[in-house]
Amino acid sequence: MTRTHAETVAALLARHDRTYGQEAGIALEDSPAPLYQLLVLANLLSARIGAGVAVASARELFAAGCRTPEAVRAAPRRKLIAALGRGGYARYDERTTTMLRDGADLLLDTWSGDLRRLREACDGPKDILKRLQEFPGIGPTGAAIFAREAQGVWPVLAPHLDRKALDGARRLGLPQDASALADLVTPEQLPVLASGLVRVALHRGADDPLG
Repeated sequence: MTRTHAETVAALLARHDRTYGQEAGIALEDSPAPLYQLLVLANLLSARIGAGVAVASARELFAAGCRTPEAVRAAPRRKLIAALGRGGYARYDERTTTMLRDGADLLLDTWSGDLRRLREACDGPKDILKRLQEFPGIGPTGAAIFAREAQGVWPVLAPHLDRKALDGARRLGLPQDASALADLVTPEQLPVLASGLVRVALHRGADDPLG
């Protein structure tokens, strides 16, 4: 039986009802600490490693107290490496630790630890994505990951459904246009929709990704 677009989106949100950030324990709001935590998660998700490992490693970092750029700057290097290792990120722990420390320094020294200052200094979403890529480990993929989740608290980024999300939409027979997809959900649901579509794009096998 063929689903309508509305039915497909409802099934998607029922199966995948949390963003990657929510899985990592980030209570996202428009304030410095959770925005920084999202930047850390975007860095971890950018590597060629499973999303589950990246999320678990972010959770370990946050559980170790590394929730702010100040905390990351002050943390002994071995503490960051150990947290990443507990999350399964050992393959990239040395390099990622360096990037996280350098990124914390950049955020503190350039933006006083507050990504909202970066947003306010930018001329629209494209400029935000470009400025985010100044952080070590955040390339186009990392900036897109950040924007997919941050659009819920930074409306200037919405609707942000990048190529990976649109690949998931195509697989489900949904529109290939960000605005058309955004019209199928409420603004609050948009980050969850984006994450769900990415999960569908990453789904392996010929079976129905919605079960």
